[in-house]
Amino acid sequence: MAGLVLKQLSDFGDFSHGKELTEILSLNNNEQINSVRMSPDGRHIHVVLRKPKVSLVTFDKYERPQLAPNQKKLDLCVNVPIVDIFYLEHHGGGSSSGAAVVAVVYESGKVEFWKFQECKSGWHLLQTSQLCNSPRAKVVSVCACSNLIIWCEERPPSESSPVLSATRNKLRYCVCRRDFEVNETAVSLGGVKIALHNNPDFTVVSSGEYVHLLPDLKSKPLLNISKFFLSWSPRYDSFTVSTTCKNTPLKKLSAKESDFMKLVIDCLGYLSPLEPPEICSFSPTACGGLLLLLSTGWLCLLQKDGVLRQVYKLEDNCLVNYSTHTSLGMYEDTLALIMGQNLHLIDLNCGRELEKIVLMSEALLYTNRADMCTPHLLSETGLFVVVSRGTDSRDCSFKIKSPGFSTVESIHPGALLVEAVFEEACKYYQQRSLSSTPLTVDSLKKGGRFQAPISLASILFSYLSAGFKQKGAQLSQNGGGGCITGQDKLMGSLEAELKALVSLEEVKGTLVRGSVKEVEAMCESLVEKEVLRLLSSPELDKEALLYLNSIFSIFPSEGWKAAQSALQLHYNGEGFLSSRAPPDVWKTVLSAGLSSSPVASLSLTNGGPKHNRSLKVDYFTNCKGKSTTSTSSAALPVFELLCRSVFHFQPSWLPRFLELAQKEQGSTGLGLGLAASSWSFSSGRGGDCNESNVPLYKRALYLLSSLNPDRDQQQDLEVELLLVSGRPNAILQALRILMSKKQWYRVTQVAQKCCKQSPLLNKEIFTILLCEVAHHRDLDPYLDLLWTLCPEDFTVTTILNMVLKNLPSPNTPSHSSSFLASSSTSSTPPFTDPHSTQVTVGLLKPLLRKVLQRETKPSQRYVDILQSPSFPPPALPRQPTEQSGSVTDPSADSDLCNNITPALLAETPEQQTCTQTAIQRQRVALPANTV
Repeated sequence: MAGLVLKQLSDFGDFSHGKELTEILSLNNNEQINSVRMSPDGRHIHVVLRKPKVSLVTFDKYERPQLAPNQKKLDLCVNVPIVDIFYLEHHGGGSSSGAAVVAVVYESGKVEFWKFQECKSGWHLLQTSQLCNSPRAKVVSVCACSNLIIWCEERPPSESSPVLSATRNKLRYCVCRRDFEVNETAVSLGGVKIALHNNPDFTVVSSGEYVHLLPDLKSKPLLNISKFFLSWSPRYDSFTVSTTCKNTPLKKLSAKESDFMKLVIDCLGYLSPLEPPEICSFSPTACGGLLLLLSTGWLCLLQKDGVLRQVYKLEDNCLVNYSTHTSLGMYEDTLALIMGQNLHLIDLNCGRELEKIVLMSEALLYTNRADMCTPHLLSETGLFVVVSRGTDSRDCSFKIKSPGFSTVESIHPGALLVEAVFEEACKYYQQRSLSSTPLTVDSLKKGGRFQAPISLASILFSYLSAGFKQKGAQLSQNGGGGCITGQDKLMGSLEAELKALVSLEEVKGTLVRGSVKEVEAMCESLVEKEVLRLLSSPELDKEALLYLNSIFSIFPSEGWKAAQSALQLHYNGEGFLSSRAPPDVWKTVLSAGLSSSPVASLSLTNGGPKHNRSLKVDYFTNCKGKSTTSTSSAALPVFELLCRSVFHFQPSWLPRFLELAQKEQGSTGLGLGLAASSWSFSSGRGGDCNESNVPLYKRALYLLSSLNPDRDQQQDLEVELLLVSGRPNAILQALRILMSKKQWYRVTQVAQKCCKQSPLLNKEIFTILLCEVAHHRDLDPYLDLLWTLCPEDFTVTTILNMVLKNLPSPNTPSHSSSFLASSSTSSTPPFTDPHSTQVTVGLLKPLLRKVLQRETKPSQRYVDILQSPSFPPPALPRQPTEQSGSVTDPSADSDLCNNITPALLAETPEQQTCTQTAIQRQRVALPANTV
């Protein structure tokens, strides 16, 4: 191939104080120069000096040189050693070349953040912070990985602790991390988290999404500890233990165990007889790997999967040690190595040396962000770039293209996507492999046994290439269906899947690179799309239902918003909830699920659950011992899932949501409508025995009981759900709950509203309330309303029989007083205590009068009562009774009722006295006070 030469880009004349920079670099003395750093855009050169005093000198290249004399330089002269300087990535949209942010980290743990703005004052200090928690900590190395600052610090032993052994004294370091976010005016730092503790002195090196922990051989570590190094993935929270004498990693494990000795204790025995070569120089790559120059002369590439690959062997006479000046760099498929004053350019794929260039002086390799494919050098005479011989000065690009699939992959913009295909294929085949040998991407590409990932990668290449898109456009324009080849048909059929795969990779990139707000917006958008997709499915299988449950569990607020959007819910603020979602969505929402509904056997009594053993589906029997946590461990049906979300975010909407769901169920014919309700509905003998016909209100009630809300809130919602259901038994159950809470006004309002639904329900409600009137006086303020609810077919006989049969026993406490007078009371019949709560005929008088007036033909049985004298009849002689004020013969009730005439209802209190006395003769004590 054509020869490669160096082309000078700058002689430092375009940098501020360029002569001073040339003088500093010409010192060529490691005792004076600690380190040299280049900015990613190549416009700033930072030199850390050890002598004559610890200092940092910065040289800047200005786009408008006339501004340089007025700009402030980043020159620091300090007493504390500077550990390192590095540039921070601006995750809020990228940091432009005119707004670079650099971090200067000191050995004491202090960090200074500087920002360069050419249009303003040059470098200015943003803020000063402290990295370490302990003021006695000492930072030994530091780097930046994605949005993390990671460092290794030395923690001196406590003064109160005993003297440590030599081994223990070497393990007093720890690796820490802190999140950061670059803003316009400051850098936000998160809390300190320890990733590894009780470890030796490590040099932390950032490469892509990985951080490599290399032993610092200058600090003379323990012999066994220096034989291996670690690779840490903060994203996947895992460690990989590797050594330079083995091509595959020793072990991979989760980073949950942060103690260094526990991580490597089982590797020490394996490494004890080995003498792996030392790492003399290293350089990170852009894809998560690491270039290593070993003491044996081998130049190796540590891939991100932990495989150590030998690439190039130096000549035997090239001795590698720490005194030798070295510099490494990787530029796509080309490796650059500087040994002394020799630059070696090596093909990464085959290990062949492409060119060897002799330099005039020692130099350092660096990467320019504008041209990452070309090696750039920094020497004491200026900046240089490697170009092909005869290249035009305006085009200094340098690319070496070697034949082979992997070369195209690394250059093509879809290389990362194709790499992901092979990585997934590795996982898939590894799970099904009986061999303990780990599969790698290279083995899949070159083995020849796995054709599926290679075919898929080829399809992806064709799809992502501009040529295919142009071909597809031409085919669509020509309409040449007959000339489409088989491959084109395949590509056309896979186009939707390929678009989805590419968009998925774009989403992954956004989640990795985006800020917190961008990630939140992306998650909300993804959840909305997924919920809508799942609810629009004609049928949800088990996996899809579990997936939907996991979405609502991981993203509860986003899931609630997505549900509102998918169902197009609208609340007008007046208690009305509407939906404009299509019937297919409601069909999915109201489906009974994959198994029997957990609420088929649920019935509530006074707000509490009870078992209904007559049903075929008995959830409580099947799920005994799971209690209320069963809904969280198993996948909830869609309706229950949405009810839980409604309860968490809008509890007042739950009854309205049930009402809306019942309306949609009836309109779309998805189940039994309200008109099909029957009195056997909740008894377990009707249509509800079917697993698919469990009423929605029962499903909502069970979910409500499993959420363990506040008792009052639960009962209030239970009443609302029961009433919204419109089922007769549910309405009666709601009345019982309200009566148990003594909410009598609400009881009467519900009764007045629900009695209009059907005569049968009217009769049941009136019977229940009349029984309550016979027990206590709490309903007296509402008797006028209650008497209006009396059914048309009720007679006086029916009413009095009902009252007498539901009277409490004489031994009932005073709060539920008896209709009959007890022989132990101080007052004698027929008169009662004025403060007594016993029911009287006077209380029933309006009701009885109303019932009698409805009768068109008065009965002759009441004539004697209507013509009764105005004075009381003579008293009968007293006779001993078994129990005063009790009814001993059931027929007495009938005789009493048959002897009451309408005249009784028209008498004055004085006239009623004699009448009540006559009734007493029938062995019943009737209190005479009226209301």
